[in-house]
Amino acid sequence: MALAFVAGCSSHSDSQHAWVEDEVTFVADGLTIHGTYRHQHGAGAGPAALLISESGRTDRNGDNNVAGPIGNMRQLAEYLSDHGVASLRYDKVGTGQTGLGPYAGRPADVGSAIYTGGAKAAVRFLAGQSGTDKNRLSVYGLGEGTIHAMSLADDTAADAPKIHSLGLLQPLGGRYLDLIADRVKGDMAAAVKGGQKTQQQADQVIAEWNAAVGQARTAGAVPAKLPEGLSAILNPGNVKAVVEADAIDPLALAARIPNGIPVLLTCSDSDAQATCADMKLLADALAHTALQFVQLNGVNHVLRDDPTDNVGNYAKTGPLSPQLTAALDQFVTK
Repeated sequence: MALAFVAGCSSHSDSQHAWVEDEVTFVADGLTIHGTYRHQHGAGAGPAALLISESGRTDRNGDNNVAGPIGNMRQLAEYLSDHGVASLRYDKVGTGQTGLGPYAGRPADVGSAIYTGGAKAAVRFLAGQSGTDKNRLSVYGLGEGTIHAMSLADDTAADAPKIHSLGLLQPLGGRYLDLIADRVKGDMAAAVKGGQKTQQQADQVIAEWNAAVGQARTAGAVPAKLPEGLSAILNPGNVKAVVEADAIDPLALAARIPNGIPVLLTCSDSDAQATCADMKLLADALAHTALQFVQLNGVNHVLRDDPTDNVGNYAKTGPLSPQLTAALDQFVTK
């Protein structure tokens, strides 16, 4: 009788405070942003996290129009709720239900400032929920999303919520176009070594890319066509957004994060976009924080175990890397 009574009470309590996913909207500079607020129904205030997905056409769940239904940000939200943390993830401008909104007729005007504005609106929305303990508000960003995450920690506006902790997952370790330039040099060196290109051909590709970067930074324009598929990264249609992103120095942002704030920084030896070799300067810039720097092995850019880091594998179903979740197990308690 006693066991049945206790079990009944537990079941009732669980149903009262079950984790639910509410479809929500909020507005950032005239753009209505759609998102998912995952929280315990009817529970009191507790820790909450804003999740900011990767760059490009990547929606609230981490799904991408090029790589497919990745789902890593949805998995991160589920991980956090398993550890008692509510979360908000959202379709940034140009993705999912949010779409382009007022920018539909001028998509080239969408730049880094628009994404940061969306993140600021999102964190204010999350801070305003009755289920959010404003002293336990964290932000997790992946890839270029970490730029906007760091911007929130540095937000000094009167209505800016205080950020308790930051998760910087596979971030940009330097200025955007500089990172691409390093990758082009590496690819060309490999092509020469493998016999696919002569040194002269490789030097020509590097020279054309460097010239395009210089033109983009000084004139805001680029050639219509670049070699080796580089026009997919930098072209007349996206040059404004890319130059805006490139103007942001992650090292300067990191230096402005408040002293002592818990920060999780991850990199991987398999992630071409966030190698551990490229992350040392960022780790140094975060030395004034309570930094947890985790170097992953064989983990791809979408946070799953895959040493190939092949984009064609990003949408393959699988859990978040156990190496990452082990790091998160420590971090969420801080």
